[in-house]
Amino acid sequence: MGPRRCGAMFTLCVDAPVFPPMSARSKSPSVFRPERPTPNIAPSWNLAPTDPAPIVYYDAKDGGRRLEVMRWGLIPYWAKDIKIGFSTINARAEEVDTKPAFREAFRQRRCLVPLDSFYEWKKTATGKQPYAIALKDRRLMGMAGLWETWRSPAGERIRSFTIVTTQPNELCAELHNRMPAVLKPDAWPAWLGEQPADVPALKALLAPCPSDEMICCR
Repeated sequence: MGPRRCGAMFTLCVDAPVFPPMSARSKSPSVFRPERPTPNIAPSWNLAPTDPAPIVYYDAKDGGRRLEVMRWGLIPYWAKDIKIGFSTINARAEEVDTKPAFREAFRQRRCLVPLDSFYEWKKTATGKQPYAIALKDRRLMGMAGLWETWRSPAGERIRSFTIVTTQPNELCAELHNRMPAVLKPDAWPAWLGEQPADVPALKALLAPCPSDEMICCR
């Protein structure tokens, strides 16, 4: 089955078949150094909004990183309806610290979304053509994200996340006017809250990944 359009800016994918395989070590969630055993996550190369996906966050109480599976589409803790998650799959870097749906999570609950690659869609004369984009060295990406815990009126607890988007680099600009904010490993500690950082410093991390560090395939 080919990739499906899900109404999102991009479709997330893991183990996308259009790229050469990575080494087992570079594909493992252990590259994000979670302190606890990682959950058993089935590979997927076409994640859509509301699908479960792994995220990494810093647990200040335990003093270590945790990898958990959460729902894609952030549901603010104050939301009255779970359906808000359909409109919060992405958070714009320019307003992540001010928009009500995201500002509390930006202040306290930042995370990384580990992914192999993502799809962008380009308009053509015959429709929309998907393009898979990955890091050139085939490492897992650490996309900037935010997470939240929401309780339904019935008391059900749901944890969800959003992916932060930024201005596109030259490669992605040919396909779309936004791209996910991909963080380099040396930025992970500050973004996760393991190291102190103020708002300007955090937002400075959300710059586009350089084009020469990425590859694109149809």
